[in-house]
Amino acid sequence: MKDIHVFDENSQLLIASVPERGSAVDVLVSREDRVLKDLKKGSRIGTSSLLRVAQLRRARPDLNPEPIRGNVETRIQKVDNGEFDAVVLAEAGLARLGITGRISEQLSLEDFMPAPGQGALAVVARRDNLKVIDILRSIEHPPTRAEIEAERELVRILEGGCKVPVGALARAHGDQIKIACSIFSIDGKEKLLAERSGRVQEGVVLAREMGGELIQRGAKKIEETWRTVYV
Repeated sequence: MKDIHVFDENSQLLIASVPERGSAVDVLVSREDRVLKDLKKGSRIGTSSLLRVAQLRRARPDLNPEPIRGNVETRIQKVDNGEFDAVVLAEAGLARLGITGRISEQLSLEDFMPAPGQGALAVVARRDNLKVIDILRSIEHPPTRAEIEAERELVRILEGGCKVPVGALARAHGDQIKIACSIFSIDGKEKLLAERSGRVQEGVVLAREMGGELIQRGAKKIEETWRTVYV
């Protein structure tokens, strides 16, 4: 889900079904099974996520986040080969591959807000294929759908007005939803956090309000710190 862009209204595609979400948290896989606080100064941490880079710099400014390529297993192999001291990955990916035993640490949501949609799957179909869409409803998980729609609305609002990596997580329980969203400066020193709670049916509206709040509180200023990344 987190890699599916926000479709515009004229798109021929839509997210036809959202199955039940897995874990949304980030995890660390490291050499010698070290946790983040015990990694040596200057350790090379593999991640190609700008959001994770900013949060790593905030949590451990003495570490060196570096880009990494390849699938989950390839990235872990690069740790085993000594190319990196650790990698940050989504727990859901390791769970689906059956290799959660490689996890050195579950990173806290307080310090590592996930990317919108992390842990969820998107089943995409043609908008005009009503038969397929109807079939896919059998694996739809309404609470996850509510969470995802709120998180993706935050992406739409914030990335529409500010080129900054967005961290967001919504949690639906019964008829209530709680949403948190963070954006960071490139060095991780500045953090803007917004939170809202309300009825599940109001999730998208709450997210829209949060996005507007973050822009009013200085998201544009933080955008300046990311400008060189996008040039």
